[in-house]
Amino acid sequence: MVEAGQEINKRGHAKSFNGVVVSDAMDKTVIVSITRLAKHQQYGKFVKKTKRCVAHDENNKCAVGDTVRIVETRPLSKTKRWRVQEVLVKAV
Repeated sequence: MVEAGQEINKRGHAKSFNGVVVSDAMDKTVIVSITRLAKHQQYGKFVKKTKRCVAHDENNKCAVGDTVRIVETRPLSKTKRWRVQEVLVKAV
């Protein structure tokens, strides 16, 4: 059963991540930084790993510092493979 606010993806489950917008200089495009903790193979210490994704922002509603949810989509350009699903927290 689908609740309000959920999308149905007919081609399976798309990956989604939460991240922070680090650049909004382009038109309808933002760069989102995704940070995760990974355990070091040899030493066992947890290390921060960061990945930057280029995401499609149709209405230019994102600003630098916003926390957003991005979801996987078809290739939209050479580097754009994600789109902004929702803005979770607006920057102050």
